[in-house]
Amino acid sequence: MFSLSEENYLKAIFHLENSYKGGVSTNALAEEMQTKASSVTDMIKRLSDKDLVNYKKYQGVKLSSAGKSAAIEVIRKHRLWEVFLVEKLGFNWDEVHEVAEQLEHIKSEKLTNELDKFLEFPKRDPHGDPIPDAQGNFSVANRALLSDLEEQQTGICVGVKDSSTEFLQYLDKNQISLGKEIRVLEKEEFDQSMLIEMDGNELMISNLISANLFIKTT
Repeated sequence: MFSLSEENYLKAIFHLENSYKGGVSTNALAEEMQTKASSVTDMIKRLSDKDLVNYKKYQGVKLSSAGKSAAIEVIRKHRLWEVFLVEKLGFNWDEVHEVAEQLEHIKSEKLTNELDKFLEFPKRDPHGDPIPDAQGNFSVANRALLSDLEEQQTGICVGVKDSSTEFLQYLDKNQISLGKEIRVLEKEEFDQSMLIEMDGNELMISNLISANLFIKTT
């Protein structure tokens, strides 16, 4: 049994490991958790004492197999609850993250499995992220960032890198959603902003926007 704080750290390390191939630095984890480096150091020691992480000085921290399993379980619950909130309670996709952050810490394995069954075993959450199954397995989609596409390339929007309320509301305002076909018409060399086409309409977006949209090229 892990504390809410421990689960949040495990989940953060799991996400950061994709960006830090060697190991997650204390400073990177402190920034992710919005706390002091000293607090991160204390938590890493606690997690290490429970054999949930492996830490080497100057090399950063990595999840152990037990830590990875625990992190994936929290992520599974979070994403299942997001599906439930959107599909069954009518929440918008920009409203669910904070609520799911609270619900993900419910300890009942039976509840999680029954929720999965009730939702008919969804594979992706409302933001396009894969949902682990009861054994912790999940599929990794073959996708790229919209910012990586070149002029005249076309793709389907399949996910978002940034799931903040502000970003999702921006997407809603500009009618950018999962499943939408996006064609890159022009790409500015100066700042990598791009002119895109959707549903026959043109829209200029910044690199900050395109670098947070996952695309499956067609």
